[in-house]
Amino acid sequence: MRKLDYWKKRNVVQVNGTLWKFLFSGRSLSEIYKEIYEEHNESHIGLFLGSSPALIIKDLEDIHLVLSGEFHNFYSRGIIKNPNDVLADNIVFIDEFPKWKIIRHKFSPVFTSLRLKTMFVVIEKCAKDFVELIAHDKAMNDKPFNALYTYTTASIGASVFGIETLTGKNLMESPFLDMAWKSMMPSLKTNMRILIGNVFPKLFLWLNLKIFGEYEEFFVDAVKKVLKHRRSAEKRPDFIDLCLELQNQGTMIDPVSGYRLEPSDEIIAAQAFFFFIAGIDTTANAMHFTLLELASNPNVLLKLHSEIDTVFQNDKQELSYNDLDRMQYLDMVINEALRKYPPVGVIQRKCTKDTILPSKTVKVEKDTIVIIPIYALHRDESLYPDPELFDPQRFDPNEMRVKKSSFLGFGEAPLWWRFT
Repeated sequence: MRKLDYWKKRNVVQVNGTLWKFLFSGRSLSEIYKEIYEEHNESHIGLFLGSSPALIIKDLEDIHLVLSGEFHNFYSRGIIKNPNDVLADNIVFIDEFPKWKIIRHKFSPVFTSLRLKTMFVVIEKCAKDFVELIAHDKAMNDKPFNALYTYTTASIGASVFGIETLTGKNLMESPFLDMAWKSMMPSLKTNMRILIGNVFPKLFLWLNLKIFGEYEEFFVDAVKKVLKHRRSAEKRPDFIDLCLELQNQGTMIDPVSGYRLEPSDEIIAAQAFFFFIAGIDTTANAMHFTLLELASNPNVLLKLHSEIDTVFQNDKQELSYNDLDRMQYLDMVINEALRKYPPVGVIQRKCTKDTILPSKTVKVEKDTIVIIPIYALHRDESLYPDPELFDPQRFDPNEMRVKKSSFLGFGEAPLWWRFT
């Protein structure tokens, strides 16, 4: 009875059967949430994910509060995991805020400008190897997404983790390609794990199920090999070098909470796994949809081509890191591709403390799952007129046509997190 009247008592419309639609309709959660989003005019829509009440939110102020304003109340992803799952229990699925905070704080410096500039050299080498691969492998021409996936796997593996030290060959020959494909491929097995974790959390733990269990031994072992090699090799400012620095410094301590954590090889492997898996698929999809839209919109392609030509004037042959700042229209094109085809179509957060949303119509109680339907937001015609049209001008920085928190192609984070 509690499930039948939970949202009714709070004057919120309720939709049932979401998980079953996901499991058996052949559609993604992003598409299902978009359908619910468009069927109801209300700014809040209640549902249940297993035994947990969940709330789809549309109001932009509410979204900003959840992702940034009161992030400390919504840091949890609300994903059931096994504490013995080395990979899942040491990444963004962590439910312990002190542990989550210290890991994210200590590992975020990998993306400083200095390190990114150094990685750019390796990325350029990957790009040249990729061009050579396309020129000689007909299969890559026939399956462009597979080609892009191969590129992003090699590029991220080499530039961020120094994985080329495992091969010493053409950077496109990444030992992680097969694992990357399998880990991101939808399957009934994965869906059943999600169902059991949401509906029967105690059974999930009793069965000792793991989200990434089948990749644990392979990935942890590979990262350990890279760490061992780099301890006696020349320093280079990348992710692995940062990890070695952390290990040399000893126990990681949060000065605010006093929380202590050892930077073990397993914790480092979990961070590498998350950056690796999250980056490969999202980047490949962003590139793929961008290319598809450019092929379908010759005027946009011509304008972008003209901008690129200006960078390579006077017989310039090499692209530099600083050249990227000059490509404003390229940035607009990519943002529009991410708007129309967001690589992450939905974000969910678990409320860890009773919170009143800015709209003041709903109280979000502790343990409620809050759903931000990114795909639906990005296709909302009230936010993006003619949303099916590919229009990079929406993101012209001089026009300010995009409302705050309505574009979540790169997510959103609190200021204290972005600058620490």
